[in-house]
Amino acid sequence: MTSQWERLLKNQGTWLGSFTRFNPDGKLISDIPTTVSLKGVNGGDTMRQTVRKMPADQPPEEQVYEYNSLGRSVLFFEDGAFSQGSIQWAPFSQFGAESGFIQGDRRLRLVQLYNRDRALEHITLIREQQEGTNAPERSPLTVEQLYGTWEGEAITIYPDLQPQSAMPTQLTVKAIGNRQVQQSITMGDRPPFTSTGTFDGHCIRFERAQTLQVTLLPGGASSNCPVVIQPRQPFFLEAGWLWERDRRQRIIRSYNAQGAWTSLTLVSEQKR
Repeated sequence: MTSQWERLLKNQGTWLGSFTRFNPDGKLISDIPTTVSLKGVNGGDTMRQTVRKMPADQPPEEQVYEYNSLGRSVLFFEDGAFSQGSIQWAPFSQFGAESGFIQGDRRLRLVQLYNRDRALEHITLIREQQEGTNAPERSPLTVEQLYGTWEGEAITIYPDLQPQSAMPTQLTVKAIGNRQVQQSITMGDRPPFTSTGTFDGHCIRFERAQTLQVTLLPGGASSNCPVVIQPRQPFFLEAGWLWERDRRQRIIRSYNAQGAWTSLTLVSEQKR
């Protein structure tokens, strides 16, 4: 099994893309072209990260970071996918996380950020391709692309570095009436969990102890998280990427009722 540092190194390269910000309902706020360079130096013992943003009608902005270790807030999977963010939610504090996927010459990253009032403030989508390649980008995600039965595997890793776990998964999504969407999720030998949401514009809302919203985004991306975080309730932040017509990945960052980050799960699934 590779180390966390070796998994980080799988993200090396010069990535051309954009930082695209949306409001929680999926309405475009801004789009800034970017170049992100990740380069291992000192024999791969140090990572040099250069982020160059090119906002319209403004001089370019560039930031350079160097680091030779990873903090407690980030974990990587074997294929280079990762999540980094807050390790503890608390009232009246900013909170959020970034999840990242990598498939060949393309990366997709998603940032979910909450304000001090516990509400989802905005979503930032970062779509990137390796410099010198012409990897095609997926079209904007539609609810119809999610319909069907998806089968795969969930790999879960833990901030306390206990051994990872794996289990089979099945997700069935279907329309059940006027703007209603039903999903049924089975993980391992647990009984299926079924819920019904209402589809409106770019969003599907599921009313539970706390309202969850799936926001459909460009590039085959999706965001699934609480609209408002409710104290003393466990919750998760999920990013999804339909990277091929019938292949999808989801990263789920889970928090317990005390607001502590407990696990990170990568679901890789294929439509049956």
